[in-house]
Amino acid sequence: MTDRELDAAGVTDPELRQAYTHCRRLNARHGKTYFLATRLLPVARRPAVHALYGFARWADDIVDSLDSATGAEERSLQLTRLQHELEAGLRTGNSAEPVVRALADTARRYDIDHRHFTDFMAAMRADLDVTDYATYADLRTYTYGSAEVIGLQMLPVLGTVVPREEAAPHAAALGVAFQLTNFLRDVGEDLDRGRVYLPADLLAAHGVDRELLHWSRDTGHPDPRITAALREFERLNRGVYQEAAPGLAMLDPVARPCIRTAFVLYGGILDAVAADGYRSLHRRAVVPGRRRAAVALDGLVRVGAARLRHRGTELPRSPVPGEPTAPASSSRPERKIA
Repeated sequence: MTDRELDAAGVTDPELRQAYTHCRRLNARHGKTYFLATRLLPVARRPAVHALYGFARWADDIVDSLDSATGAEERSLQLTRLQHELEAGLRTGNSAEPVVRALADTARRYDIDHRHFTDFMAAMRADLDVTDYATYADLRTYTYGSAEVIGLQMLPVLGTVVPREEAAPHAAALGVAFQLTNFLRDVGEDLDRGRVYLPADLLAAHGVDRELLHWSRDTGHPDPRITAALREFERLNRGVYQEAAPGLAMLDPVARPCIRTAFVLYGGILDAVAADGYRSLHRRAVVPGRRRAAVALDGLVRVGAARLRHRGTELPRSPVPGEPTAPASSSRPERKIA
């Protein structure tokens, strides 16, 4: 499948193909939910998504390392090296680092604003020093760089049937919704890394502090105050999904099944956390395999229908210097909002 994706995307350089393949493997290993959804995209657009998420995964792994031998100073140095590689790669279009090389190529093909990558790296840098957030507003400042910009990076790849600036707020909100879901699911794992992403004022309103979280994590005992706080955070998270939902219909029809599938599967994580009694401080809630399969099947049906309705309307990508270009098509994606 990888060769087919790269051929469809017009990636011919052998080293660049290896870089994209490396990113794809990162996504398949670490981002199972979104990787599944990405399989529903037109094949030509999948490598770009792998590059964007592969880079994000690479940076996130640096700051989230639980390896005791990798201290804060070493993680900071690694992040600085990656920052320098990113800046040079975006400037030159090349890099010895596979994830950066694939990212730079994708950014050029789809004319993605380089500020989105700069803002993302600033958020990763914050994770080295910031261990909690006083308010929800403070958390949302962080999630701009860690999540909103991911949605904004994705938008040129997905394509829209409305002006991109109209869809952008919804794409940004979807990035945040996904990340807040991860925060709720991974409360215990984040606590092990010394971080609490749930806002301190929300926790305090239910009588929860870091000491109580550690006690519950260490003993395995639930506490009704923690349960209430997690339930409120879930409510906030669902509100962000509502902000994002109108953006689904603004996407290119052939890209909608992918994002709709991710939307449903990530929302299903919230359902799984609730069904597990909000025990995410002690274990990770998982969407049942049958549910994932049903959502994926629905996505496949939607893909087939969309491709039949919009055959020949694949959005053009920006040409890369040195690559052969196909004759331009006169057909355009319809602008009807489904």
